Amino acid sequence: MRLEPRLETPLFLWIAAPLAAILASLVIASLLVMWSGAEPFGVFYLVVKGALGSQFAFLETLTRATPLIFTGLAAAVAFRARLWNIGAEAQLYGGAVLAVLLGTGFLPLPAPILVPLLFIAGAFAGALLLLGPTLMKTRFGVDEVVTTLLLNFIILLFVSFLLEGPLKDPMGLGWPQSRRVIEAAQLPRIIEGKRLHLGFVIALVMAALVWFVNTRTIHGYEMRAVGFNPRAARFAGMKVDWVMMKVALLSGGLAAMAGVSEVTGLKGNLTLDLSPGFGYSGIVVAMLAMLHPLGVVAASIFVAAMFVGADAMSRQAGVPNYIAHVMVATALLTMVVGMLFTRFRVYWR
Repeated sequence: MRLEPRLETPLFLWIAAPLAAILASLVIASLLVMWSGAEPFGVFYLVVKGALGSQFAFLETLTRATPLIFTGLAAAVAFRARLWNIGAEAQLYGGAVLAVLLGTGFLPLPAPILVPLLFIAGAFAGALLLLGPTLMKTRFGVDEVVTTLLLNFIILLFVSFLLEGPLKDPMGLGWPQSRRVIEAAQLPRIIEGKRLHLGFVIALVMAALVWFVNTRTIHGYEMRAVGFNPRAARFAGMKVDWVMMKVALLSGGLAAMAGVSEVTGLKGNLTLDLSPGFGYSGIVVAMLAMLHPLGVVAASIFVAAMFVGADAMSRQAGVPNYIAHVMVATALLTMVVGMLFTRFRVYWR
């Protein structure tokens, strides 16, 4: 078997790759469902019904998709430039910490000023958390996969320290949680009485902005050029290290906005279980979207539907809701294989 780079990838391959990945994950999940003694089609019907079968279910899916859009965009931006950011979880918590520090009464400002300020401050915190590993990569050749992955655990331990000390809510009955953000710092609900909040709209706007930057600006061209071939980009006169710094600032800021959105729009305070792995799931989202910013929105809704639908399904079918994690992980692996065939042509001899 011999692999040759494709000079041009047909459109049908770009469409077929994510569809094939999803189909393969469904087939593999079907085997596990049958092993558990249930009927696959009935289980998948319950998953779809639990995620999209009612207004409540659909809005819950969009609510779950909101942080995934932010972290998916963060991964897509970084991976496009070959900056392997595995630390979106740390950056998410960094943004959440800043949202709590500034949003619990430290800045008594009206909502139209305070909310954008919280997102900007949170994005700044996330950008700094990724800037360090990127500097280590560009200056000393340190593998950013290792540094960003380990940073996740460091930040989680730091957040644990804060919740047991400086940020602990004195009225929290001993639970490790922060005080709630003030009303002016809370994102309004899109539909009264439902959990879907304005963070979803902000996430859509950021997806559109990232798409615009990628396709219509010099910075986007530089990111793509560095991602394709950094040596050629440097030979053409591009400041590759500076481009990587800008990518790090954008990627880390996007991931941190997920934390700000969860605190100000949904949870209201900071806890250690603020994120059930949104940073890691964002990698799956980015790969399913083939690193396309607008595709991240669709991929986020799909992944969110798997988790929300699986929770509802497990209560009715008796199948563990961990089947959703299997499907998402399998989709990532099959998507990596699919991307291989979109970039390379296979010859057998």
